[in-house]
Amino acid sequence: MSGEKNLTTLIASMTPVLVENEYVFGTLETYDYEQVALLNPISTFQEKEGLTVILTKEKADEFNISYSGVFKCITLNVHSSLDAVGLTAAVSTKLTQSNISANVVAAYYHDHVFIAVKDAEQALADLNALTQQGIAS
Repeated sequence: MSGEKNLTTLIASMTPVLVENEYVFGTLETYDYEQVALLNPISTFQEKEGLTVILTKEKADEFNISYSGVFKCITLNVHSSLDAVGLTAAVSTKLTQSNISANVVAAYYHDHVFIAVKDAEQALADLNALTQQGIAS
């Protein structure tokens, strides 16, 4: 499996980037793949209750997909291995210190942290501080 596994290296070399779009988590109890393609989600996950979709707020509003929160995405620009241990814990621990909820999605190359819009700037500052702490260690 490719990607970095060493936690110290991961933290010291990650570059958190705040994505411009606003995202929501929605669910589709019934759907077809043409509908999903029109939604253009950045992620999907099949659960027993339905298909979870992560998509832009704009698309959700356009297609009347209900949601309960609006999020910004912070991408941790470091190629972490899917076998890496501790990165999610380190990120969530750091954000917990500022009472910030984090919804982490691990993709093949990077981890993506979804944060309530109101907390996005503070979360980005916290994650940059974590990186600096990692470099200083």
